[in-house]
Order: sequence, then structure tokens, then C-alpha cells
Amino acid sequence: MRFVEVRLRCAAAVAMLATAGSLGGCASVGEPLKAMQQSLASTVSNATAAVTAPAAPVAPATQRAFDDAARALRAGRVDEAERGFKALTQTNPELGGPHANLGLIHRQAGKLVEATAEFEQAVKTNPRQPLYFNHLGVSYRQQGRFDKAREAYERAIALDDKYAAPVLNLGILNDLYLGDGPRALELYTRYLALSPEGDATVAKWVTELKNRKPATVATSKKEKA
Repeated sequence: MRFVEVRLRCAAAVAMLATAGSLGGCASVGEPLKAMQQSLASTVSNATAAVTAPAAPVAPATQRAFDDAARALRAGRVDEAERGFKALTQTNPELGGPHANLGLIHRQAGKLVEATAEFEQAVKTNPRQPLYFNHLGVSYRQQGRFDKAREAYERAIALDDKYAAPVLNLGILNDLYLGDGPRALELYTRYLALSPEGDATVAKWVTELKNRKPATVATSKKEKA
């Protein structure tokens, strides 16, 4: 259930657009395409509704175009979905959702530069959407841009301090890439407090960190998205 780049708080099997610029997206790095499709988020889930600025309803034609692209992605017609989302970025540049979905598609294809650019555009378009910042952080981390990843995760947390995904991802970043065990322990503990169902894997990491000798570093942890 818990892949490391965060799928938490995803509310639908495929992305749906209800209000301009408020689409969120989730998918795990390295997951099969089917899993990525299943973890795409809805527009304004309970996790983001409180921090997403109100937006005017989109035009019916735009809604239909987005729905068509979403259906294509759900059916595994990735090229068609990509064309649809790209067209929406041209006709509706004010929307962040199409960029976020393109970012997910590119990342699944291993196109990290393109994915990062799309997530950067998504957060530029909607700077109050924590899901976008979390995914941007994942993309930065995959490129080895650790300081930028930290900034993106921290921005996601600042926007929604109940959003567990970036808390865990920031913990992993500190643990494996920044070498800050105490900060990682703090973040893992906070993540567990935000996870009502618990997480046995992360609980084990907490125990390992508490017992870790200074020179010991684990290498098997992954983020969530």
C-alpha cells in the first residue's frame, strides 16, 4: 500500500477537473502505469480544500476536454491523454491540473527534466496547491537537487500541515540525502502522528534511527508521491 512517493489523500482513480487551477495529482515513482493511473488525485480533496484559493468554474468545453484526457489515461491510452493535456495547457494556461498530469506522465516515462518543468509550471499557476509542491519535490530529489526538493516539501507542508506525504518525503530526504538523522526522526514521528492507520515500515525506521550508530546509513527507503 505504501510506496514511497506519496499517494496519500488521493480521492479518485483518475484526475478530474472541477474548478480552475485546483487539480491535484499523486503517483509513486517507479510504479507501473496502472498504479500511477489509480493514484491520480481529484481536484480539491479534503486534504487541499482548505488551502486552495476559490476559482471560477471552468467552461463546459474545457471540462469535457479534461474528462476525455482523463478517460484516455485511465484506459492506458497515454499518448492520447498526453495530447489532450497538452492542448489544455495551450487553451487554458491558467489551469495547473493539466501541467500536473503531464508531469506525472513524463515522470512515469523517465523524462525527469520534462516532468520537473511541468510541475514547476503547475506550482507557478497555482501556488497554493500542496500536492503540486510535493510532486515537484519528488522530481527535484530524483534529479539530485536536494536543496530544491527540501524547499518544495517545506512549501507543501506550510500550505497544509496535515498533509502527511511531504512530511514523510522530507524525512527521507534528511535521512538518506542530507545526513540529518535527528531531523529525519522528528519528521518520521510527525508523519506517524498524521497517519491514523499507522505505518509499520516507518515505525521500523523510527526504531532504527533511535538505535543507529552515527556512521550507519540505510539505503532502502523511498519517497511517496
